[in-house]
Amino acid sequence: MNSPILPQDTVFTVSQITDLIKEILESSFRTVKIEGEISNWRPSSAGHIYFTLKDNNSQLKAVIFRGAAYKLNFRPKDGDKVCCTGSLSVYAPQGNYQIIVNTMELAGAGNILQMLEERKRKLAAEGLFDNSRKKALPLFPKTIGVVTSPTGAAIRDILNVSKRRNPNINITVLPAIVQGEGAAQTIVRMIEIANFYDLCDVLIVGRGGGSLEDLLPFSEESVVRAVAASHIPVISAVGHEIDWALCDYSADRRAPTPSAAAEMAVPLKTDLQKTLSAYKQELYTTISNKLEQKRLLIRSFNPENLEISFRNIQQPLLNRFASTRESLEQNIREKIKDMRTRIAGNLTILESASPREIFKRGYSMVTKEDGSIIRQASQITQGSLIKIIPAEGEITAKVTEVKTEVINGNI
Repeated sequence: MNSPILPQDTVFTVSQITDLIKEILESSFRTVKIEGEISNWRPSSAGHIYFTLKDNNSQLKAVIFRGAAYKLNFRPKDGDKVCCTGSLSVYAPQGNYQIIVNTMELAGAGNILQMLEERKRKLAAEGLFDNSRKKALPLFPKTIGVVTSPTGAAIRDILNVSKRRNPNINITVLPAIVQGEGAAQTIVRMIEIANFYDLCDVLIVGRGGGSLEDLLPFSEESVVRAVAASHIPVISAVGHEIDWALCDYSADRRAPTPSAAAEMAVPLKTDLQKTLSAYKQELYTTISNKLEQKRLLIRSFNPENLEISFRNIQQPLLNRFASTRESLEQNIREKIKDMRTRIAGNLTILESASPREIFKRGYSMVTKEDGSIIRQASQITQGSLIKIIPAEGEITAKVTEVKTEVINGNI
């Protein structure tokens, strides 16, 4: 590689020095292989693909023209580590140099994506992404907080959408650095301030589109944890629809763009008016129906209806009383009949045991003159007067003989 020797006092125009650099660079690096990580992958409508190759210290713009893009045997994406074969070229109008890629093959997983996947698995294992932690967005927010760059396109989109949907909504901007060194710290600080002072009802955290490296602050562990810890519902709105960050998973809702986040957070004023009108009509109808029911109920309280209502209540009670009384009387009659039967039986038993009945069967009672009953022969002596009382009448007799021995079982 030989470089031309030029006089030190030579003065070049910009075009001249650019053309010289272009000639030297393109002639010296006709075919090179460069390994790096894809960033900011941007297919164009013409079929060409523009992207950046980078490593830890440097980056190089790259382009694959349509013909070479058709020959790719995989679908490259941001974070893929690839090996590109092509030639270096200088784009004179912008003074940039780039590699024109002819072929590309995977060289391994991208370091950034690998790091993000590992961090994602760690935080998911802690439960920071669980649906059970996610909070519902309020139906009628008064104030929307936005953590983003105060000069970026994201805040303009959010303000435009919010004011169009509901001019009465309040927007509180919490300015933060959204890329580069210190970005994660300021994002966390703004989320903490919003929560400490209860500055809003919904918090939008995000920024506009950018490369994978530009969006890295929103995947920092501190930011993910701050979003998960927020008691204010958080909408993550990082980049465009194809972009993603780890705070998307810990947020209560994820929006594909900042504009979509504003649509989620701010209810359309006309929708609110329609909803309130519907609620008003439903309430009016309910009250009207209740009033009509009460009017019909009051009309039923006239003397005739009251008497009929009373009779309807009284008659079943009277029927139950009559039935109960009849049953009670029947039970009493049966009890009296049973008692009479028992008394008659007992009377018969008593009458059969009466002395009169015994006397009628031929027995008599013998007493002394003083009326005491004689039960043994030894109670009297010969010559004593006794009285014999048969079933009818009375006999007085004088004892002529007294025998006390038993004769044939009789005294």
